[in-house]
Amino acid sequence: MSLLKLIEKEEATGRVAEIYETMINSMGFVPNAFKVYSPSTYVLDKQVANLGHYMRHKTLSGKLLAFVRLLVSEQEQCVYCIGMNAGILLQYGVLPEMLEGIKADPSTAPLDEKELAMLLFVLNVVKNSNGIVQDDVDKLRNLGWSDTDILEGAYHGASAVSADMIFNAFKIDLDR
Repeated sequence: MSLLKLIEKEEATGRVAEIYETMINSMGFVPNAFKVYSPSTYVLDKQVANLGHYMRHKTLSGKLLAFVRLLVSEQEQCVYCIGMNAGILLQYGVLPEMLEGIKADPSTAPLDEKELAMLLFVLNVVKNSNGIVQDDVDKLRNLGWSDTDILEGAYHGASAVSADMIFNAFKIDLDR
């Protein structure tokens, strides 16, 4: 049970109702990961825009981003996000029995060299942001990542940390 009063579909009005309708039409339901933001249309709008941007990202794949969120959530101990992203990764062919090994050693994630380098960079950003050096960025550039990609990958990882903190703090329920 969330510590905040979340707006349910039946209670939603205005912008919240519009967003919920869009989610229902595209996903079939409104995830608790978005209901937690419903007390603030400002924050809910930002989260929906963020989701839309990354779902349509031309270079950061859905599989890479799911690994980012899963491994960040493992660090933050966010049960909701670990389960959600494990489910997403299952759709990409990553079996549950593979995940424990990947969590223990992210360098074993089934990604190509370019995406794996981005994953490890983003994890380093969220674990040790002060330790990032020019060589880390140059390695990504040499693999073909643009500065936009590098920034947006790091932003996605950092955003996952903040989402995990919100989800943990306000005790959102797993979707059923």
